[in-house]
Amino acid sequence: MTGVDRPSGDSAGEGPLLLGVRHHGPGSARAVRAVLEAARPRAVLIEGPPEADALIPLAADEEMRPPVALLAHAVDEPGCSAFWPLAEFSPEWVALRWALDHGVPARFIDLPATHTLAWDKEERPPTAGEPGDAEPEPGDAASSPEDEASRSVHGSGDALRVDPLAVLAEAAGYDDPERWWEDVVEHRGAGSGDPLTPFTVLEEAMAALREEYGTGGHRRDTVREAYMRLQMRSSLREFGPGVAVVCGAWHVPALRRRTAVSADRALLKGLPKVRTDMTWVPWTHRRLSRAGGYGAGIESPGWYAHLFAAPDRPVERWLTKVAGLLREEDRIVSSAHVIEAVRLADTLAALRGRPLPGLSETTDAVRAVMCEGSDVPLALVRDHLVVGDVLGEVPASTPAVPLQRDLARLQKRLRLKPEPTERELELDLRKETDSGRSRLLHRLCLLGVGWGEPTVSRGSTGTFRETWRLSWEPELAVRIAEAGVWGTTVLGAATAKTEGDALAARALADVTALAERCLLAELPDALPVVMRVLADRAALDADVGHLAQALPALVRSLRYGDVRGTDTRALAEVAAGLAKRVFVGLPPACTALDAEAAEEMRRHVDAVHGAVVLLAEGAREADGEIRARWRSVLRALSGRDTVAGVVRGRAVRLLLDEGELGQDEAARIMGLALSPGTAPADAAAWIEGFVGGGAGGMLLVHDERLLGLVDAWLTGVPADAFTGVLPLLRRTFSAYEPGVRRTLGDLVRRGPKAQGSAVAVGVGVSGFGPDLDAGRADAVVPVVRLLLGLDSPGNGDPGEPGGSDLDGSGSRREGGELVGVAR
Repeated sequence: MTGVDRPSGDSAGEGPLLLGVRHHGPGSARAVRAVLEAARPRAVLIEGPPEADALIPLAADEEMRPPVALLAHAVDEPGCSAFWPLAEFSPEWVALRWALDHGVPARFIDLPATHTLAWDKEERPPTAGEPGDAEPEPGDAASSPEDEASRSVHGSGDALRVDPLAVLAEAAGYDDPERWWEDVVEHRGAGSGDPLTPFTVLEEAMAALREEYGTGGHRRDTVREAYMRLQMRSSLREFGPGVAVVCGAWHVPALRRRTAVSADRALLKGLPKVRTDMTWVPWTHRRLSRAGGYGAGIESPGWYAHLFAAPDRPVERWLTKVAGLLREEDRIVSSAHVIEAVRLADTLAALRGRPLPGLSETTDAVRAVMCEGSDVPLALVRDHLVVGDVLGEVPASTPAVPLQRDLARLQKRLRLKPEPTERELELDLRKETDSGRSRLLHRLCLLGVGWGEPTVSRGSTGTFRETWRLSWEPELAVRIAEAGVWGTTVLGAATAKTEGDALAARALADVTALAERCLLAELPDALPVVMRVLADRAALDADVGHLAQALPALVRSLRYGDVRGTDTRALAEVAAGLAKRVFVGLPPACTALDAEAAEEMRRHVDAVHGAVVLLAEGAREADGEIRARWRSVLRALSGRDTVAGVVRGRAVRLLLDEGELGQDEAARIMGLALSPGTAPADAAAWIEGFVGGGAGGMLLVHDERLLGLVDAWLTGVPADAFTGVLPLLRRTFSAYEPGVRRTLGDLVRRGPKAQGSAVAVGVGVSGFGPDLDAGRADAVVPVVRLLLGLDSPGNGDPGEPGGSDLDGSGSRREGGELVGVAR
């Protein structure tokens, strides 16, 4: 290792071996491995945070599987963090593993994370609260370690930031830096010629760029490079001249330059500091492909991993992988397709003047030969192979915050392994394991760790069912570190954070939503605090809108308490008191409203109605009182002329659905509301409230009198007022199902006479009648019971052996009739 200059202060000819690389470049990784095998250095220095030196031995652990990343976070503020991702094809990872395999000391020599995080903290915008919000500097964690190679020249503040590879590619006549890099580096055969040649050539190119652009707009490079030079001097004194340095090629000219030790130390004076912890965390290929945030900006990590791992014939092996993937998706792909795709890729490379086919040529060949010109299966190839779904692993002995260790223990016990791909998880809360999974996911949501997101189930809608959409992202490690300030276990941290959120909540609806989430997560110690805050806020809040918003979430919580076995008596008392306050304040609040406020109040009425029904079911002893008071409120709303038309119409509709109004009475009230003396806009609003929503159309289909009243009113609207009511009517009828709109159109086209002549068979539509046909309805019950499994062995009648009033689907049988199916 002669002929390499040392930094200032050392004699020439005994300097370190500088290996300038492209971070996450498989060609650079192969070249680094070849040079290290040939030179056999006494020590290996790697661009990275020196606080991670103690973690280097873990890279040789059998449980360590790249891609992984070094995570540094401020002890007092875990959200202030940074990542240094490393993949199997990263030159830094190759150098690290070579040193460990050969018993050679390895050290990181970049600027310590204690300064980097403090620097980031000072420069972070006031609104930045998400990890990775601040734009990364070259060499910082957010860019892979220090990779700017995949980004073009762009602005950062007032300075122009230079992408070295983009400039070199442009000088060579390429419009794509990735294509240029493949041609000059990736397609260069391993073991061909002197292994130092690519590093020598790349250093010369970077020296010319540094002479032209200086630091290229990278403000921290001067300080970082000064620190690296000091570390190199220290290593040379300790190990002698046999030292190899693996760093970004952009830094090599600066590290080669002779400078005074005092000048380098002067640049490091006064740097901010913050107390820092460091660990290994799993990473993903998908995260490596993202240019923003913590991503490394590698467009095709799966392709790069293939190039690094393929010993020979990379194109043939790649296209064989593609064929296998497409066959798994039931596409017809034969060996002949693979052979033809290889030939086409070779031909395209020759036509384009490339030494070997690259990703663009293989992609074009796959599209033409295997996908028949379609981009749909090609998107699958890109997602699963070009990018990939690889998730790294770290050893169990890796340092971690106590909360992370508790989470790992729960994941293992519940058999809920983190996966990088998005998947749906169906849970049956009657099973112990699924119930535990639900609790864990809800508690993590309360902690801000968004591993899972609740979604609508495509199957049963019973309260014992839950559906989650799971996707593990590396940034969740930061969220877990942040949540560690609340406790050392998931249960303890979720309890403490829920109590803090309840005390800090401003809106009453926020507290009721927190109470619901508290029950879902089963936090018995936090629930009393939340309920005390809820009672205090409800007593002080006089806004009926706020109370109406808060009630539904509170009542929903009672349902989940039944399924999960949680004591919800205190919750029921607060909910009942809140409902009574809504009953008192709702009628005055519905007067003198404009159109927008009236629509919002209509939504509140719907929400309160649904909540009252659930509340009455959950408190059977107060069923009559609660529902009777609510019906009296609806009657008051339906009969006051000062109440907005949309609210009056909805009140009448709800009374009709509850059976409190007969069809004749409902028709009479509608006739009054649509009389010629009513302003067309008010009448249209009343109609919207009465028949708005998905079920309103079926009401008109079933009752020819109501449809006739609407039809007569609509045809009598004056021409000058019609344009004013048209938007309301369009909004009302557009919510109906297409089949319902078609049926209504047929009924209106036939006219009143045709409808009237069909009284014996309903409204002229087969299957509809003016009243309920109890005989036909009873005929359906045996089929419904068979579908629900109520007549299967072991599901006898109540009182019989094996019988049950409440079956597994949530259906209740009373008096031999099915009164609730999959509630």
